[in-house]
Amino acid sequence: MKPSEIRHVLENHEVRPSKSLGQNFLTDENVARWIVNQLDIQPDDCVVEVGPGTGALTEHAVPLCRKMVLVEFDARLAEYQRQRWADTPHVEVHHADGASWDPRGLFAEAPVKFLGNLPYSAGGAILQNFLSRPSPVKKAVVMLQKEFIDRILAEPGDEAYGLLSLRIQKNWIPKALKTIPPEAFHPRPKIDSTVMLLTPRPVKDLPPYDDKLMDELMRKGFSQRRKQLKKQLPNEPAWEQVAQKIGVSVTARPEELGLQQWVELTRAYDENPLKDVAQSEGEQFDVVDEKNQVIGQATRQEIHAQGLRHRAAHIFVINRHKAVLLQKRSEWKDRQPGKWDSSAAGHLDAGEDYDTAAQRELAEELGVSDCELINVAEFPASEQNGWEFVNLYAVRYDGRFRFPAAEVDSVQWFDIAHIEAWLARRPDDFSPAFIQCWEAFKKAIS
Repeated sequence: MKPSEIRHVLENHEVRPSKSLGQNFLTDENVARWIVNQLDIQPDDCVVEVGPGTGALTEHAVPLCRKMVLVEFDARLAEYQRQRWADTPHVEVHHADGASWDPRGLFAEAPVKFLGNLPYSAGGAILQNFLSRPSPVKKAVVMLQKEFIDRILAEPGDEAYGLLSLRIQKNWIPKALKTIPPEAFHPRPKIDSTVMLLTPRPVKDLPPYDDKLMDELMRKGFSQRRKQLKKQLPNEPAWEQVAQKIGVSVTARPEELGLQQWVELTRAYDENPLKDVAQSEGEQFDVVDEKNQVIGQATRQEIHAQGLRHRAAHIFVINRHKAVLLQKRSEWKDRQPGKWDSSAAGHLDAGEDYDTAAQRELAEELGVSDCELINVAEFPASEQNGWEFVNLYAVRYDGRFRFPAAEVDSVQWFDIAHIEAWLARRPDDFSPAFIQCWEAFKKAIS
């Protein structure tokens, strides 16, 4: 869009750029086209743009993608976007705050890419909403004030280094692409802006760690960044031991620790006994026949390698809003790594019954105990579910979860409609056993 066209849109919709909303509209068409090109949009991509404004970036992205989702906070500009794309079925417009708009429906739209000329005042909250683990986004190109991007890129020892730097860097690899001068915008800001590319950090760049626990510890540490860390952290284990283990001074302050050290600090304070154990190949399970009668025992490795029939329990956790908790399996798992699965699931140990196993798995994988489990379905072993005789349970729970980092990447609540749409479009995102469990669960609750 030419500068005159952008001003015309603003005048027609009685929009006076708001400083409090960070409304500085990009008017340089060449810069807009270049920014969109950095996202490398493919025909099957779903592109989410937060703060499209007058559509300087939007118009270049719409022809390239399968679906375009626009999230605009300003009601007048959201209405303008609805009118502009009324005859373009693959463009979806939402009048909403990008910091609180629910992105969970985007999992069904993968591959998802994120685009935005974001306001400084809300940039951190918007990025946190869309890019926190688990995220449906696989690539992002954003433009923010240079000072803000500098904070994201900062390293230990930099004045700008802090909580924002680590929150982004633990899950993403940020890269500054270009500085954009004030004259590319209307109205002109007083400072330069920077375009940044974000690509997912490979999971195995870092050892398994509890993402939520790390965030809690970082928030405590940086709440008073000039104070020594030992005054902000839990009493156990002793800080002197942790400091020695991660290679820092006992008088270290939070900004002195790099990403790897924060991860190791988190692992040191993680009390979960299974934090390093994705699975044990030596575990003993009962081997059963086609009638689910025990005929012997074998190790996990033997059962999987030989395709022997065995037993498993799956659990769906449901909250008061009737949402269902799904688990994303850790990339450290030997089977179905990175796939989405039931809330909790696992094999029965040798000699163990289904009810006991379900309670144990719920406690081990989610930190949930003393809940009433309801057996909702049973189905036989088959090639589809990995030769497991499965008992499926449901449980109501609204509390917090704590899970072993090596076994569970993340958990997320989803509405039934979200799961249905996701399964219909991308069944390969889920473990095969989950699909069978989900169909049985739907029949049980219908």
